[in-house]
Amino acid sequence: MKIPASSLNDYYENLPADRVEAMGELRTVINKNIPKGFAEVLNYGMPAWVVPHALYPAGYHCDPKLPLPFLAIASQKNFIAVYHMGLYADEQMLAWFTKAYDARSAARNLGKLDMGKSCIRFKRPDKIPFDLIGELAGKMSVKEMVGLYERSLKK
Repeated sequence: MKIPASSLNDYYENLPADRVEAMGELRTVINKNIPKGFAEVLNYGMPAWVVPHALYPAGYHCDPKLPLPFLAIASQKNFIAVYHMGLYADEQMLAWFTKAYDARSAARNLGKLDMGKSCIRFKRPDKIPFDLIGELAGKMSVKEMVGLYERSLKK
């Protein structure tokens, strides 16, 4: 489900009613925890946190006019998604996240982790571990993200 939006406010104002609270909480927890330097923008039609061109002029290799993506959230047709490039490119971060998710899931009955390469899917907004997403958002600085990205490109 694509949310028609030309700005971040537009995106959040056009969310389905049953997603407003969870998406707002995700935005709040990410903004509270994300390291300094990342910028919140509308990127690829969804709320995203990026390394701005002012800090990384080369931009994203797929389209250098775009800033380097780091994290995004989206209200999809059947789930809420959290996209995190660090999980995609850093095996240690992925191992940490899956272990932390499993521990919280056992304690809070969150259910099995539903995840692709960088996409974490939450079919039920009431089962989102907001504290864990906040912790994940704070795990990588802009400098670490750029270094990880550049090492990944050289492979």
